[in-house]
Formats: sequence, C-alpha cells, structure tokens
Amino acid sequence: MSYEIERKFLVVGDFHPFVRKSLSIKQGYLSSHPERSVRVRIQDKEAFLTIKGKGNDTGITRYEWEKKIDVTEADALLRLCEPGIIEKIRYIIPVGELAFEVDEFLGDNLGLLIAEIELPSEQTTFEHPEWLGAEVTGDVRFYNAYLATNPFCKWQ
Repeated sequence: MSYEIERKFLVVGDFHPFVRKSLSIKQGYLSSHPERSVRVRIQDKEAFLTIKGKGNDTGITRYEWEKKIDVTEADALLRLCEPGIIEKIRYIIPVGELAFEVDEFLGDNLGLLIAEIELPSEQTTFEHPEWLGAEVTGDVRFYNAYLATNPFCKWQ
C-alpha cells in the first residue's frame, strides 16, 4: 500500500520570488465520499487517476493510489465527474531538501492559497518559510474534494 504523508498551511506572504516551476491543474471527482475519493486530474500535458482514503487521526497520513492515464481519457472522465471542477495553478518551491507546492485556486475558489509539503514521515522536521501561515492539516474544508462542492466564494 502507498501512503501520502502531507501537511497543509494557508499562505500569508509573497512566495512568488521562490517559485521554481508552475503547473496548470484541472481536476474533478468521480467520488468525493469522506471515506474515500476518486479524482481525475489533468496537469499540464499529463493526466492521473487517484484514489485517496480517509486520513489518520492527525490528518497527516492517508492511503493514496495514483496511476498515469491518457489525457484524452482524463478529459472524457472529467465530463462524468460530480459538479464542481477545481482549477488552480500549482507553484513548486524548494525549501531545503523538500519542496512546498502552493496552490493558487481559480474560479469559485479564487483567493484561496494553500501550501502543501509531502514528507517521508510524520516526524520529519522542515523549514517554515516566512510566507507560511496557519496549519490546516486535517481540516476537511481545505481538501480539494470539499472545495469542489463547497467553494471558497461561499464561505462566510
């Protein structure tokens, strides 16, 4: 089994000077059940089908299975997805030996900036850049599957 170990943070400062790469992402959910989600993603010129399980008690670790698929097939699958397609720009920012991925959401989630860092273990320490804000790991409101059906523009 494959697991994703990831922590999430809000972004509060200017991260742009540190960006090394950016990607355009469009994704939808064939299933956004809280116990498991099935996601279709087109990322620039590649596409992926991903299944994620429910997070552990900390929200840091959860099962993840991902396979590369044909972009044409992914485009067809996006048309079958639940309402609420997520579009965002992902910025890759190296920090020490790791890298943050900052997602700048578009559309109904415009204005939301979330930084994620994948870790080799839950105990891994990492540098916290000055643009990193409050941690939101495990807060389901900041899961993409939640944002697809409960967009940021409707939050009070």
